[in-house]
Amino acid sequence: MNIRDLRYLLAVAEHEHFGHAAKACGVSQPTLSVQVRKLEVQLGVALFERTSKTVVPTAACQGMIGHARAAVAEADAMLDVARNLRDPLAGRFRLGIIPTLAPYLLPLVFAPLREALPDLELEPWEEQTSALLERLRAHELDAALLATEVDGPDLVSRPLFAEPFLAALPPDHPLAGQEVVAEADLERDILVLADGHCLREQTLAACGNSGALGGALRAASLSTLLNMVAAGYGTTLIPGLAAGAAEDVGIVLRPLAARAGRTVSIASRAHFPRSAAVEAVGKVIATRLRGYAEGAAGV
Repeated sequence: MNIRDLRYLLAVAEHEHFGHAAKACGVSQPTLSVQVRKLEVQLGVALFERTSKTVVPTAACQGMIGHARAAVAEADAMLDVARNLRDPLAGRFRLGIIPTLAPYLLPLVFAPLREALPDLELEPWEEQTSALLERLRAHELDAALLATEVDGPDLVSRPLFAEPFLAALPPDHPLAGQEVVAEADLERDILVLADGHCLREQTLAACGNSGALGGALRAASLSTLLNMVAAGYGTTLIPGLAAGAAEDVGIVLRPLAARAGRTVSIASRAHFPRSAAVEAVGKVIATRLRGYAEGAAGV
């Protein structure tokens, strides 16, 4: 039994026709038929009920299809791994991104990444930091864009760009008339994201707030927070890349006196064999965002 024969079995089961299955596999019908017969002899069961017009999988075949699919998938995965090791800049690259970064960064970097790394198939995965770290350690992601430091010897990270925070204010807020806003002045009515978002803790730290908040809102997304600020419910801090989305809903943005912000880094496993891909993706992103910090901080 070999993987090729399992592919033939799956093709016949899918098409229920030896001619169509042979065409899908790129072989002649006699070749495919002979190999399927050999597989039946090896297994000791009939895999298909054949008539002059139909080919129907038997109960034995139905019981084996799942195993055949799994075996073929694992073989393809091994081929992918080998191809990726031969050329780390080709094939699938699973990139995790935190929710307060993904919708604002991805539109900026997707085209440059495609242009610089045309053989790399980027698969973004948006989740909170803790979930991304778990997936990274479980080998379900190849790298992750984070705004916090990683801990433990199994992970490494490199900074890509600095992202300043901006004061986000309703148009009629007393602080909206100031050119620069002191972080501590936002504490009275600051709004924050729900637990689990790193931006929540960074906002509280920047504003000197130990947890007693001016509002009861705990938003699950930054877009919800922006809409609440626009409605006059309170103030907040936003990462600079979200400035356009904030202005679109009528929010007034002001730079911060102490220039609070965050550093976006790319993290991966310390012994990840495709470290060249991580470096290449990080380089493209860092280049695209070069000089951004200075511009955003001066909003």
